[in-house]
Amino acid sequence: MAKSFTKLIYGDLSYKINGVLFVVHNELGRYCNEKQYADAIEQKLKGLKIGYKREAIVPPSFLGEARGRNRVDFVIDDKIILEIKSKRALGKEDYYQLRRYLEAFNKKLGILVNFRQKFLRPKRVLNSLVKNYEFE
Repeated sequence: MAKSFTKLIYGDLSYKINGVLFVVHNELGRYCNEKQYADAIEQKLKGLKIGYKREAIVPPSFLGEARGRNRVDFVIDDKIILEIKSKRALGKEDYYQLRRYLEAFNKKLGILVNFRQKFLRPKRVLNSLVKNYEFE
């Protein structure tokens, strides 16, 4: 058995989430919209009995910002933010958006995934401001 020299933040949970993402990508393909992918992900999470909150409202980031303007796709097991996209390519703004969500919710790990790509490549995004988290 190979010995692992690195520990992942929420390794077991993120592994399960990635499995869900790959199954959904294989089932739906590349050309659905974000809501369709979110519906399929939600069904898979329910089937695996993984706790989640869908479309959680991001707290306002400045005085006067309308509540409910921004929502994260999923907060999974109150640990990981999952942000899904269905676009030609991810840009810097997608990473910045997820980092802002991580800071707003005080979460250590986010997963950013773009279903439009031929080969799915979920990206782990860390929030360096959070000090309390679990290695798995």
